[in-house]
Amino acid sequence: MSSHMIAILVLALMFVLATALPINMGVIAFVGAFLVGSVVAGMQAKAIMAGFPAELFLTLVGITFLFAQAQNNGTIDWLVRLAVRAVGGRIAAIPWVMFAITAVLTSVGAVSPAAVAIIAPIALGFAAKYNINPLMMGMMVVHGAQGGGFSPISIYGGITNKVVHEAGLPLSEMTTALTSLGVNLAVSAVLFFVFGGMKLMRQQVPKSAPGAGIGMMPFGQPVAVAAQGPQIYGDAENEAASEERLTAQRSSSAAAGVGPVGAGGAAGAVGAERHVGPTLHQIVTVAGLIALAVLTLMYKLDIGFVAITIGLLISILSPQVQKRAIGQVSWPEIMLIVGVSTYVGVMQKMGTITWVGDTVATLTSPMMVALLLLFVGAIVSAFASSTAVLGSLIPLAVPFLASGTGVDPIGFIAAMAVASTIVDVSPFSTNGALVLASAQHIDRDVFLRQLMIYGGIVTLVAPVVVWLLFVVL
Repeated sequence: MSSHMIAILVLALMFVLATALPINMGVIAFVGAFLVGSVVAGMQAKAIMAGFPAELFLTLVGITFLFAQAQNNGTIDWLVRLAVRAVGGRIAAIPWVMFAITAVLTSVGAVSPAAVAIIAPIALGFAAKYNINPLMMGMMVVHGAQGGGFSPISIYGGITNKVVHEAGLPLSEMTTALTSLGVNLAVSAVLFFVFGGMKLMRQQVPKSAPGAGIGMMPFGQPVAVAAQGPQIYGDAENEAASEERLTAQRSSSAAAGVGPVGAGGAAGAVGAERHVGPTLHQIVTVAGLIALAVLTLMYKLDIGFVAITIGLLISILSPQVQKRAIGQVSWPEIMLIVGVSTYVGVMQKMGTITWVGDTVATLTSPMMVALLLLFVGAIVSAFASSTAVLGSLIPLAVPFLASGTGVDPIGFIAAMAVASTIVDVSPFSTNGALVLASAQHIDRDVFLRQLMIYGGIVTLVAPVVVWLLFVVL
C-alpha cells in the first residue's frame, strides 16, 4: 500500500474514532500527523510542525478573546439592538443584512476570514437574543462572504483570474463572480426557509411597554447583561465572577447610577437599568471593533494580532472581564481545528493531494475528470486553504480543457470556484471554524455536529450541482 493511501485511510480512521469515542479529534489528528509524518513519510518533527496553522490559531484565539469581552460588557447586546432599530424591528431582515454586509466586504477586497470574523459574533449574538436558528444565521454570514468573494477586485477573484490567465485558458471574470454570488444566494434562501424564515417573517420585535425604566433598552431588556459563556478554567473563572459581583454590588449601591457601570463592565440588571445609552466600556469596545475592521480590511494587517492588541487595550480598562474572557476562548474547538489542519498539512507535504489530483486527471472521460476534480477541490478545501486549492487544481485541468474534448473552460472554472469555496462552511475550514468559535450562547458540541453534517452535505452535493449546471448543460 502506498504512503498516500495510508495517509488517506488514517484520516478516515480519525473521523471514525472521534465519532465513536468522546475524544477531541484534534488530539487524534496531532498524533496522526506525528505517526504518519515520521513513520510513513520519514519527516522530521520540524517539517511536521511546519504544517501547524499558526495564523489560523492566532486568528481564532484573538477573535474569540476580543468578542468574549465585547459580550461580557454588553457591547454585542447593544449592537444587536441597533441592528433591530435599523430594520424597524423586522427580525427576518437581519440574516439578509448579515449576508449583504459580508458579501460587500469581500467583493471590495476584504479577506473572507476577516469579514466573517468581524460579522459572525454579532450575527450569532442576535440569533441568541431573538431565538433565530444559529446554524442558519452563521451560514448566512459565510455564504455572504463566499458570494462576494469572486468579484474582479476581490482576493479569490484576483487569484483565480491570474491562474486562469497564466494557464492560457478563456476567461470571463463576471461569469465566475455572478456564478458564485448566485449559487450562494440560492443556498442561503433555502437555508432561510428551511430553518424558520417563514416564522421570522411573521414576527416583529415588540415595542417597549409604557412606563419602562429610562435605563431599559427599547424592547424592555437591560442594556448590559452578565457574561454567559462556558466556564472552563474553574479557579480563574470563579475569581473573576466574584470580582464582577463585588463590583456590581458597589456600583449599584453608589449614588444615582451616573457614569459607566463598574469596572467589570457588566454590573447586572439593576446597575444597567440606570444607563441611557452605551457605557464607557461599550463605546471603547465599539471603537476597537471599528479599528479592527479598518486595520484588517483596509490596511491588510493580520487579524489575529490586531484582535489581541485591541483586546489588551480593553483589558486595561476592565481586568476582571479579561479574566473571564480568557476562559471563554474556544479552546476545545481550536484544538480540533488546528489538529486537523496540521494533519492535512502533512498530507500536502507528502504530496498526497497532488497525487490524488494527478490520478484523477489521467481518467479517459473528460466529463468524469471534471466532476472528480470538482470533488477533489471541495473535499480538500473543506480542510485546507481554498486559495491553495484553486491555485493547484486549475493547472491540473489545463490539458483536457485545452484539448477540445467538449468541456467549456469558462463553465468549469466557475464551477471549480464555487465547489472549492462554498465548502468553507465546514468547521474544519477557516470560515466555519470562526462561526463555531463565535457561538457563545449555545451547546457547542451540538453546534459542531450540525456544522459537520451541513458541511458534509455541501461538500458532497455542491460539486454535482455545479457540474450539472455549468459543465454538463
